[in-house]
Amino acid sequence: MALLDSPAPPGAGARLIALFNNATVRSVVYQAVTLAAVVLLFWYLVSNTIENMSQRDMSAGFDFLGVSAGFGIGFTLIPYREGDTYLRVFMVGIANTMLVAVVAIVLSTILGLFVGLARLSNNWVIRNVARWYIEVLRNTPLLLQIIAWYFGVFTLLPRPRDSAGWLDAFFLNNRGLYMPAPVIADGFGVVLAALGLGLVGAVVWARFVRRERENTGRIRPVLLPVLALLIGPPLLATLVAGAPVSWDMPQLRGFNFVGGINIPPSFCALIIALSIYTSCFIGENVRSGIQSVSHGQTEAARALGVPPGRTMRSIILPQALRVIIPPLISQYLNVTKNSSLAIAIGFPDLVSVFMNTSLNQSGRAIPIVAMTMGFYCLVSLAVSLAMNRYNRSILIRER
Repeated sequence: MALLDSPAPPGAGARLIALFNNATVRSVVYQAVTLAAVVLLFWYLVSNTIENMSQRDMSAGFDFLGVSAGFGIGFTLIPYREGDTYLRVFMVGIANTMLVAVVAIVLSTILGLFVGLARLSNNWVIRNVARWYIEVLRNTPLLLQIIAWYFGVFTLLPRPRDSAGWLDAFFLNNRGLYMPAPVIADGFGVVLAALGLGLVGAVVWARFVRRERENTGRIRPVLLPVLALLIGPPLLATLVAGAPVSWDMPQLRGFNFVGGINIPPSFCALIIALSIYTSCFIGENVRSGIQSVSHGQTEAARALGVPPGRTMRSIILPQALRVIIPPLISQYLNVTKNSSLAIAIGFPDLVSVFMNTSLNQSGRAIPIVAMTMGFYCLVSLAVSLAMNRYNRSILIRER
């Protein structure tokens, strides 16, 4: 009787339904289906593109990188001649783009810090000037600002003979900014080695001060010792090596300057516009980060007699960085990507010399677009990785 009363084993359909009702199995199935759909879509796009290109006798290879480009580039950080290859053009574009991005990031960070602090000033004039600075410039298109600086300021500067000069070394005119160029002689390696040692010493001292402050609460000076380590050893090495660096000064000859370094107006306009535009967003990040710190911290520091400047540097800003850093990463990425607007004023960045001129000459749209996209993606991931690591290093850890 017991065998007759036992329930029948579930069928295959019931077992399948029970298996699919399992959350783990269901999630794996959904992910597998999604991955298969993405792979099939990618395969379809690639195969369709290859077939269409073969019908038009077009090549998607990278063999064109070894072909001579045959055009000149007005501003280059690395040596370049008209007979160099497209690969060299790609490297020139990367160098120019990275120069713009690094300079704009540094300047916008410094300017944004001051603007953010000005937004919290007790002075009514300073506070409202900073507020309107942000509101006006942040809500104006960046491309419009770049064009305004280039055509409305730098192209209207005086001719080289009427240049605005400073210390007989820096000259500004409608052809750009002229400044002294360093000329390196024998013995410069000693100066670089001394600078490297000073940099290592500065990092070690800063970490020692931070560790001692966290463990004992004792505050040691940081700025002056770091400056001494960065300036002292290279200066001493320069004196010992007999001044291995001289300066080539720009001089007016005829209708233009010769010698020195010439920074074109397009670079100046692009840097100013990028720095000012991005500083508005960074300033708001700084303001919100400082306001996220409890006002009791400021009152406690004031009760202990800590000067306002030391309170901001040592108490408020270190805590505010935990709020400032995450949105700051996005602004740094935006600076790098927004530098591609340089094509509007003719600065030879990667988009201008590679995506524009090289693509028009070679006709290799797919590899050129892929290389350009890969570069911007790689830079963005590198910046995100570095800033996220720094952000993790300043997080409060449970003890």
